[in-house]
Amino acid sequence: MGKVQEFEIAFDKNKVVYSPGESITGTVTVKLGQQLQCKAVKVNCNGFCGITSKENDTAWTTEEQYFNSTVSISDKGTLKQGEHKFPFKFLIPASAPTSFEGNYGKIVYRVRAFIDTPRFAKDYNTEKPFFLLSLFNLNQVPDIWGTSSSAVTQQFTYMLVKTGTVVLKAQTDMKGYTPAQIIQVTANIHNQSGKSTGNIMASLMQRVTYETKKPTHDMRAIAEVEGGTVKAGKEVEWKEQIIVPPLPQSCLAGCELIKIEYFVKVSLKSPDVMLTLPLHIGNVSLDKKLQPSNKAAPPSSSAPAEHTPTPASAPDGSTPVSAPDASASATTPTLPPRRAPKPAPRPAPRARSSSHNNTPSAPPAEFYEGAEGGAPMSDGVPNKRQSLLVSPNAFSYAPGLFFPQNQQPGGSAAGPGGPPFSGSTGATSLYPPLNNVSPMPASLVLPPDYDTSAYPQEAPPSYDESFNT
Repeated sequence: MGKVQEFEIAFDKNKVVYSPGESITGTVTVKLGQQLQCKAVKVNCNGFCGITSKENDTAWTTEEQYFNSTVSISDKGTLKQGEHKFPFKFLIPASAPTSFEGNYGKIVYRVRAFIDTPRFAKDYNTEKPFFLLSLFNLNQVPDIWGTSSSAVTQQFTYMLVKTGTVVLKAQTDMKGYTPAQIIQVTANIHNQSGKSTGNIMASLMQRVTYETKKPTHDMRAIAEVEGGTVKAGKEVEWKEQIIVPPLPQSCLAGCELIKIEYFVKVSLKSPDVMLTLPLHIGNVSLDKKLQPSNKAAPPSSSAPAEHTPTPASAPDGSTPVSAPDASASATTPTLPPRRAPKPAPRPAPRARSSSHNNTPSAPPAEFYEGAEGGAPMSDGVPNKRQSLLVSPNAFSYAPGLFFPQNQQPGGSAAGPGGPPFSGSTGATSLYPPLNNVSPMPASLVLPPDYDTSAYPQEAPPSYDESFNT
C-alpha cells in the first residue's frame, strides 16, 4: 500500500445535480499511510463543451469553455500520517448550459483535486463529475400555443401509366411537451387514386447538430407508431398517441456548438409522402392558465334603442283615440276606433345545416365511400401495432433521470411500467426532481419497454350512434 490510501471528492449532501448560479460545496479527503511532502493541494472546478467529427471520440476538434476556477486548499509543507479533510466552494456561472452527452459531443462539468509533490515524486489526482440543469420553461417560448400542423399533396405513378394523388394532413394537439406527456397525433389521408397506400407511420424524431467546420447531423427515431393502409378512393382519419420518454431539452441556452431539435414525422410507406411537425421538449410543461385569451369584441355603441310602442296614425293623418271618453260618449255617439296595424313578423333565423342530421343531402362532387356520409372514417386505417418502438439510444444513464409526476392534468400520463433498457450511447441529459416531487431514486429509472407494456388508447367515437341519431 502506497503513501496515499484514500483520495476522494465528496459533495455536500451527496448532491450531484445543480442549477446555474448555484454554489457547489464539498470536501476533499486525503488519507495517508505515512507522511507526504507536497508543494500544494489544489481543487479545480470547470465546465466545457467538446465536439468531434468521429463518433464516440474524445479527441475534441472544437471546444467551448464555460468556466475554469482553481483554489489552493493546502500550501507547501508536509502532510502528516492520517486523514485530512479540506473543504471547498465554487460558484457556478448563471450562463452555463445544461449537461449533455451525445455521440459526437458532450457538455461536461467536473471537480478535480491535485496533490503536487516535489520533483521526481509521484503526483496524485482525482475527479468527480456533477450535472447541471437549466430548466427550459415551455411557457416562455414564443408562439408556443396552439397546434402544430402541416399538409402535403403528392402525385405519383403506378402501373407504369396511371397517375394518382394523395393528400396528407396532420397535426399534434400542442407544440411543446415534457417527459411523460402524451403527443396526440391526428392525420387525414385522402387517397385520390385507384391503388391502396402503404401503412401510415408517425415517429418522434431527434436531430442533434454539432457545429464543426462541416456540421455533423445526428438524427434518430425516438419512438414510432404504425397504422394500416388507405384503400383506393378513400379519405380516412387516423389518430394515435406517442409517450414522450426522458429526453434532453430542445434549448441548450449558452451553448453555441450543439443544437437539439425535435419533430413528429408522419409518412406513408408508399407512395413516398412525408411531412414534419416541429415540437419543443422542455422541463416545465405548458400551463393553460397562462395562455393568452382572445377577448370578445365589445358590444357596439350603436345598438338600437328599446322600442316604445306609439299610437298608429289614421289614414287621414290624425291620431285615433285609443279609448272613448266617458263624458263624450254619453252625449255624442262616436264610431269605434280603428285598430293599429300589427307590425310585420320578424323572419325566423335559418337553421344551420349539419351533415349529421336526419335530412338527406347530396354527396360532394367527388364522393368516396370513406368520406363523411359514407363509411366511418376510422375504419379505413386500423392500427397494425398498438405499441411504441423506442430507440434506447435516446436516453441517459445519468442519475436523476425519471418520469416527472407533477405534469399538468389532461395532457400527461405516467409511462407504463416495464423492464428497463440496458445501456445507452445516444444523446442524453438530466431531469432531476422538480418541486413537490419525491427525491430522485438512488438507482437509474430508464424508460419502459413499450414492446411488452400496455399502450394507452383513446376509445374511438361511435360513428353508428352519431349517424343514426
